[in-house]
Amino acid sequence: MSTFSISEFKKNVWSWIPSLYYTQGIPYVIIVTVSVIMYKDLGISNSEIAFYTSLLSLPWAFKPAWSPFIDIYKTKRWWTYTMQAVISISFAGAALTLGTPYFFEASLFFLFIAAFSSSTHDIAADGFYMLALSDDKQSFFVGIRSTFFRLAMISGEGLFVVLAGVIATKSGSSTFSWISILGIVAVLMFLMSFYHRFMLPAPDSDYAVKTEGESPFQAIAKTFVDFFKKEQIILAILFVLLYRLGEGQLVKLAAPFLLDARDAGGLGLTVTDVGIINGTFGLIALTIGGILGGVVISRHGLKAWLWPMIIIMNLPNAAYWYMASTQPESYWLISSLVSIEKFGYGFGFAAFLMYLIYIARGNYKTAHYAFGTALMALGMSLSGAVSGFIQEMVGYEQFFIWVLISSIPIFVLTPFVKIDPDFGKKKDEE
Repeated sequence: MSTFSISEFKKNVWSWIPSLYYTQGIPYVIIVTVSVIMYKDLGISNSEIAFYTSLLSLPWAFKPAWSPFIDIYKTKRWWTYTMQAVISISFAGAALTLGTPYFFEASLFFLFIAAFSSSTHDIAADGFYMLALSDDKQSFFVGIRSTFFRLAMISGEGLFVVLAGVIATKSGSSTFSWISILGIVAVLMFLMSFYHRFMLPAPDSDYAVKTEGESPFQAIAKTFVDFFKKEQIILAILFVLLYRLGEGQLVKLAAPFLLDARDAGGLGLTVTDVGIINGTFGLIALTIGGILGGVVISRHGLKAWLWPMIIIMNLPNAAYWYMASTQPESYWLISSLVSIEKFGYGFGFAAFLMYLIYIARGNYKTAHYAFGTALMALGMSLSGAVSGFIQEMVGYEQFFIWVLISSIPIFVLTPFVKIDPDFGKKKDEE
């Protein structure tokens, strides 16, 4: 009879990929998405919510400024579990401020620290993923990692939001409910830090990358120069910036639209309703979409599926335009339409992750992948920052039409993007 071995368990990639990318997604969803619902519930206006929560995304946009430091100091493994501990402390600080007179400003401060730590964690975790797995395994697991990242997103938008609604109902205080949620997240991040401290493997390739006699500034400069020497780099930068242009606006106003009163153009759902929709039907659709996206890429390669996946990612956004124009009352119809959008996003996002891995190939994989995700965050931040002002000017129906129009640039750009036809295919099927 075989016995359980921690060392053997650590060698199995399933022991850390799901937990690592679930952990990566938790702070992101709380800071970028759940904070929108939280501040809406606490009485902050749409324009302030969209603007300031978009500013919280800036650490992800500017992480290239310090990503080379992650390459040249300590291991990716060390950065990963250490940043998880710092994120835990930051969320605890945010929780303690919600009961104060200046809760909005104070909580934003702690959430910004959490955002900076989370973006640093992402650099290290993504670098660790590329160092610990071969190219074909990266392709296969891109759907799995995307799925668990999105599971974290739905846990935030679903489970945590539902729990916030339940606590608010029981206690009669929205403030107390959100203090509780942020406290739970702080504890969860601490436990994940402890787990990954002992369970992440230690691949031989995970070491500080620095040439002997080379100063840290020279190493950082070399990293940037190497990135901008890549083939089609200007086109690649534009592609990454524009890939999620429509979604960057949709994600900021999807929850306010579902929560806003019907006479304000919304659907008048409760916080609990929104949490259940996102955490059940949306979760299932997103999971299927993410896994399916990774599977088809591993079978046929990224190039073969890039165009279809972009279409499938953006077209379902029309579901929100339909809901805004008809304001359906059926809970099941609303759930179905939200799920359609979630499936499209999960499926299309797998292609985006593989493209980021594609442009990160070569030296300094960790830093260059961080450059790509930073450009993605910058595109999301800029589009999200103005989304609230646009919606308040034109209303929800016209806003969601604008979201669909915002997807046109990526359709125009895609035919010019060059990708190796074999990239992403499983080796045994080439």
